[in-house]
Amino acid sequence: MLAGKWLLESPLLCLTSGWLCLVLLVALLAPMVGVDANQIHPQAGLLSPGYFPFVLGTDDLGRDLLSRLAVGARISLTIGLLTALVSTGLGAAYGLLAALAKGWLDALLMRTIDVLYGLPGLMVVILLGVFMEPVFLNLGTVWPWLQAAGVGRMISLVMALALFSWPDTARMVRAQVLALTQEEFVEAFHSLGGSGWRLVWFHLLPNLSGLLILSATITVPRAILTESTLSFIGLGVDPPMSSWGTLASDGWQLVRMAPHLLLLPAAFILLTMLALQLLGDRLQQRWQPTLRNRASA
Repeated sequence: MLAGKWLLESPLLCLTSGWLCLVLLVALLAPMVGVDANQIHPQAGLLSPGYFPFVLGTDDLGRDLLSRLAVGARISLTIGLLTALVSTGLGAAYGLLAALAKGWLDALLMRTIDVLYGLPGLMVVILLGVFMEPVFLNLGTVWPWLQAAGVGRMISLVMALALFSWPDTARMVRAQVLALTQEEFVEAFHSLGGSGWRLVWFHLLPNLSGLLILSATITVPRAILTESTLSFIGLGVDPPMSSWGTLASDGWQLVRMAPHLLLLPAAFILLTMLALQLLGDRLQQRWQPTLRNRASA
């Protein structure tokens, strides 16, 4: 009820939430959307949108763009969600360690984050992806499906994005934990002789859930945009996988003959990022007063 009332307060938020639900549904039902994404129709190459059954047109090989966008949604959202999951987990663990350790260790951990903030983001992601890709390619000799399906490259990209995205979460978690440790329930817990792990699992983490959801919501659009940028310059996922970024890159080569091949993937990226950003801003507005009140208590 409260979530529904919160959504209805803003028609724009309802619209963006509907778009995100639609994109998620399309990604989940990708094999059933449009025609087979990999089926080539030589006689139907570079069709403009509006020709049945190719509702959004075709590429130069006659492949249905709608079905390719659906598959691309699955890849892009998977990368974004996995990056948010790994990044939020790393940031939460790092922030908890810094806040609970205090003293010189806390100072050292936070200065490390300051150093990371000074590094060029996109370059760091590229270098991390380059160094980690051989690791997952070597794992392909043990698990051939990693190499055959192109999953190894995607995992290395996710890890590279996550290893660069976690400092923001770590700083927010540290600040929140420092505020929580001043609360009366923590003092009561310590007075009863409770263990540190029990404090973290049963008291601190439940109080951090809203902040972690907010952090993940902010991380997803950043990861999708960075992955799209890397795919656009040829450093993203490998075929047969195709994300929105790779589709936009392919469309750029044919932009004069078939501009829809570039405009449609770019529009999907833009609308999804705006929707996620708006949702993150609303979550921040919802949780930020609570965070400020606890910090000032």
